[in-house]
Amino acid sequence: MSSLHTNFHEKFNASALQVVTDASGEPPSARSSQVLIIVERKEDWASYIPSEDMLSAREYLEDSHQFESGQRFQVINLCRNYKYLGHGYYCSLLAEARGHKVIPSVRTISELAKKSLYGLALDGLEKSLEKALAQHPCASTDGFTLRLYFGHTDLAPLQPIARQLFEAFPCPILLVDFRRTDAWHIAGVRPGALHKLRENQEDQFAEALDRFSRRVWRQPNSRRLARYDLAILHNPAESLPPSNTGALANFVRVGRQLGIDVELIEKKDYARLAEYDALLIRETTSVDDHTYRFAKKAESEGLIVMDDPASILRCTNKVYLTDLLRSQGLGMPDTEILYKDTPQELERVGVRLGFPLVLKIPDGCFSRGVYKVEDAQQLRSVSAELFGHSVLLLAQEYLYTEYDWRIGILNRKPVFACQYFMSRGHWQIVEHRAGGEVIGECRTLPVENAPPAVVELALKTANLIGDGLYGVDLKEVDGEVVVIEVNDNPNLDAGIEDACLKDDLYRLVLEEFIRRLELKRRGQAL
Repeated sequence: MSSLHTNFHEKFNASALQVVTDASGEPPSARSSQVLIIVERKEDWASYIPSEDMLSAREYLEDSHQFESGQRFQVINLCRNYKYLGHGYYCSLLAEARGHKVIPSVRTISELAKKSLYGLALDGLEKSLEKALAQHPCASTDGFTLRLYFGHTDLAPLQPIARQLFEAFPCPILLVDFRRTDAWHIAGVRPGALHKLRENQEDQFAEALDRFSRRVWRQPNSRRLARYDLAILHNPAESLPPSNTGALANFVRVGRQLGIDVELIEKKDYARLAEYDALLIRETTSVDDHTYRFAKKAESEGLIVMDDPASILRCTNKVYLTDLLRSQGLGMPDTEILYKDTPQELERVGVRLGFPLVLKIPDGCFSRGVYKVEDAQQLRSVSAELFGHSVLLLAQEYLYTEYDWRIGILNRKPVFACQYFMSRGHWQIVEHRAGGEVIGECRTLPVENAPPAVVELALKTANLIGDGLYGVDLKEVDGEVVVIEVNDNPNLDAGIEDACLKDDLYRLVLEEFIRRLELKRRGQAL
C-alpha cells in the first residue's frame, strides 16, 4: 500500500470529506453529511485503509433502515459497472429514492450507456481538441484513452476538457477515447472501474477523491427560449398509446386556439427537435429506448419537456418508487425486494406475504412483467425467468379490488380522477392475450367527487417525483388507501380522461407549457 493511500485515508477518517457535489452540480447544505463509499465487493477496496464508511453494494441495497435517522448522506458509487438493472444501477437508483446525494446519478448512468445520449454534450468540446492535443505525446498517433478521476487529469492541456466532461457526466472514473481521422474527436466516454486500476492509478484516484471533496462545479445556465412551437412525440403503430388519435387532434386544435403551433412528430424526427420550444411525449416511455433520448435531447436544447428525463427515470422503475414511499412513510401494499444473489429468500417471502402474491419486474408497464403467483413452486419458476432480466424483483401482497383509482396530477395539482376497472374475468386492468389486449372499463368523475384520502395520497406521492404531468394509481381496500405506481406519461384519451373537463383538460396541459415558456423567456425560475 502506498503512502498516498495512507495519507488519503487519514484525511478521510478525519472527516475532511464533508461536501460532495450532486449530479446537478448544485452545492449541498452547509450541514455536514456522512460520506458512504459503495463497492460491489469489499476486496475492491483492499488497496486502501478500511473504513466504516465503506459498504458493499448488497449491504447498501438490503439495509434501508440504517438510513432513516434523518442524517444526510453523500454516496460515492464505485460498483464494478453500472449496467441497467445491475448492482451499480440500483445503488444509485435507491440512493436517489432515499434522498442521498449520489455520484454517478441514474441520469448520468443512463446517458453514458448510449452515445446517442452523451454525444449531445461532446459537440462543443471537440472544437478545442486540436489546440489542447498539439503538445500531447500521443499527438502523432491515431488515438489514445484517457482516464479521468473526478474530472481530473495530470495532463494540464487537457484539464479544461476533463472538467467539462465531468460537469456533463459526474462519474468517479471516466474513460475517454480520443481518435484522429481528419481531426481529433472524442470517440467514446464510458465509466471506469476501481478494481481495474493499477497501483499508480490508485494513487491518482485517491488524490482526486480527496481533492473532489472540497470542490463544487456548477452547471451553466440553459439558454432562453423565444418561440411557441410544441412537438408531440407519438407512435402511430403503438397498440396501447398514452393518447389516442382523438386526443392528439384535440391537442392540435386547442393549441391553435391558444396561439401554439402543435405538430405531431415520430421517432424519425429526432434531428428536428431543436426547431421547437417544447416537447410533450405521448408515447410509452422507457429509459432504454428513444423516448428517453428525446427527453434528454429536448432538455439539453433548452426545450420545456414533459416527461422530463428525471421523471422518466424515477417513474419507470418500481424499485425506486418502493424505496421512496417506504422512506416517506406513505401507504403501499406490503412489498419486499428480492435479490438474485439470495435465492433462499424466495421461500421466506412466500411465508411473510402469503399466497397469492404479485411478482413484478421493476420496469414493466401496462400490466406487462407483472405476475400473480399462486404457490411456492410457481414463485420459483417465475422468479427464475424474471431474474434473467433484472438482479432485483418486487414481491408484493395481492390486493384485489374491482377497480384502481388513477389521479392525474399536473404541476402539483389534481386535474382528473378515473376508475379503471379490471378486465372481465381477470385480475388486472389489461389482459394480454394471443389475439391482443383486453382492457377493462373506465369511468371518469370530477376530482372533487373522488375520495379525499385518495386525492391527498396521490398528491403527496406525485410531489415526491416532481412538478410535471403524472398519473398516480391507487387502491382503496377496507378504508385504507395505498399507492400502486406512478406513471410519468399518464393516459390522456379522448372520451375517457377528458370526459368531465372536455377541452379544458388539453387547455390545462398547454397553458402549463405556456406558463413555463414565458417564465424562461423572462429568465425566471420555473
